[in-house]
Amino acid sequence: MPDIPLGKNEKLKILVVDDSAVVRQTLVDIISSDKELEVMGAAQDPFIAAAKMKEQAPDVIILDIEMPRMDGLTFLQKIMSQHPIPVVICSSQAERGQENALRAIDYGAVEIIEKPKMGAKQFIEESKIRITDAVKAAYLSSRARVKRTFPGQPALKLTADAILSKPKHVSRLETTEHVVAIGASTGGTEALRQILEAMPADAPGIVIVQHMPEHFTRAFANRLDGLCTISVKEAEQNDTVIRGRALIAPGNRHMLLKRSGARYYVELRDGPLVSRHRPSVDVLFRSVARYAGVNAIGIIMTGMGDDGAKGMVEMKEAGAKNIAQDEKSCVVFGMPKEAIKLGVVDDIVSLKNIPDKILAYAKD
Repeated sequence: MPDIPLGKNEKLKILVVDDSAVVRQTLVDIISSDKELEVMGAAQDPFIAAAKMKEQAPDVIILDIEMPRMDGLTFLQKIMSQHPIPVVICSSQAERGQENALRAIDYGAVEIIEKPKMGAKQFIEESKIRITDAVKAAYLSSRARVKRTFPGQPALKLTADAILSKPKHVSRLETTEHVVAIGASTGGTEALRQILEAMPADAPGIVIVQHMPEHFTRAFANRLDGLCTISVKEAEQNDTVIRGRALIAPGNRHMLLKRSGARYYVELRDGPLVSRHRPSVDVLFRSVARYAGVNAIGIIMTGMGDDGAKGMVEMKEAGAKNIAQDEKSCVVFGMPKEAIKLGVVDDIVSLKNIPDKILAYAKD
């Protein structure tokens, strides 16, 4: 579908649905601060939201789950069955909230954000970035709608240098073990499930950055662990990267691959957003380039933005094999597209063919 420019002054119209007046107002303030977005309405429950939608259809809905009169999951199912609109789930970090948020993804929601909280200036600024990016990614995920770019993003966009300096010389040390590094964002939860379910028990060790809020990555990893032959877990400090195991970076912490002799392990770090994210794919990929080199297999998957593209350049320079998910099977083609544009991708393949390509490279 070709790009179709929207009117110069046209903005995406957002509907906020949350029973908390404080959360509603915070979300309204955050959305209104972005010149690409505007709030078309705010509702305390799905019945009021439905009435507003009859007057005007929103481009994206931000939806709470725990609400009176009708819960968000029920409302989401009604939206998807009657008039599909991109939905971003705004959820608490409580265990039930995590589980319901993942169920919402199954029902058709595109993104998960955690409920905004007031705090330090840096926390507020990061919340703005995460929430507005999630809304835009949700809009772009709707294939039935006009494709649009968002040039007016805030200037805060650090590189992997903020966490790990780039080495002056590329290490060519080799071991007998391959490491698979995967980066994904919007649409990645389902895509990762398909890839990891296809991995055999002796698959090479896998390290993953999926853009997802803090605490939700643990629930996501636990769910995948119950579905897959390999072990899947949220990474903890110094976890070993071994055959038959996938480690998912915890939300809100950067994950780096490290090496001690022939042993690979992960290190978790705090720090600023890199490429607008924490965890960042660029940070993971830089560390993989440094410590795995020619034994690395990089995968860049569905998601908005360019996180991971620069990291793939470094992986390619270190001798790694790089794979990008193709446009047709992506929910949002941003991240793979940016890596492909840099000329550092060896293969562009459909989601369903990525597992076979990984295993083929791992045999080399």
